[in-house]
Amino acid sequence: MPPQFESVKSFANVPVTADGVETTSFLEAADGLMNLFDLLGGPVFAFVQTDLRNNITGVRARYAGRESVSATLENLVQAEAREGEKQGTACLVRLTRGLLFTCRALQHAQEDRMAELSVCFKRAYDIVLRHHHSFVIRSVVTVAIYAVPRRDIFFTRIAEGGSVEKLDIELAKWLAALDTLVIRLSAFLRDGNYGHV
Repeated sequence: MPPQFESVKSFANVPVTADGVETTSFLEAADGLMNLFDLLGGPVFAFVQTDLRNNITGVRARYAGRESVSATLENLVQAEAREGEKQGTACLVRLTRGLLFTCRALQHAQEDRMAELSVCFKRAYDIVLRHHHSFVIRSVVTVAIYAVPRRDIFFTRIAEGGSVEKLDIELAKWLAALDTLVIRLSAFLRDGNYGHV
């Protein structure tokens, strides 16, 4: 059986059309990210996973039964706004924020191969999430970030016995695509006054 990073839906394979980011493919890729974090075991990434899972569920719930007006995430948000609803949009804002945090942390890890993951995640947290959290939450998150595994353990576990070099190549593609998607969604949400990532 191939490692999960070879079999999960990659953000690089999420279609983007003139109407926007395809909803089902995006959610499937986000589910794939959750599955990769599950490989690490324990509560290390629990604060990120819980938030992302809840928001994936919220966007998926909004999509369910409204597929015809929600083919893209942008269509989903616009349809919800026309109905005077905000729940799915709020979940998408938080999901995009969490994905941006994860993306930036792993990009830091790829750019600075000498830095431990805790440093990479702390950098990303300070840029993306810190200003959204109270002092108490910041304190809890800081403790959790310092509990992340060493980078060699992290990448070996995600590779699941496969090639770490191949994982690195695929991760670079995955992160480039995720970066493009979160920048696109962030701009759409901000420019439409739907929310700020």
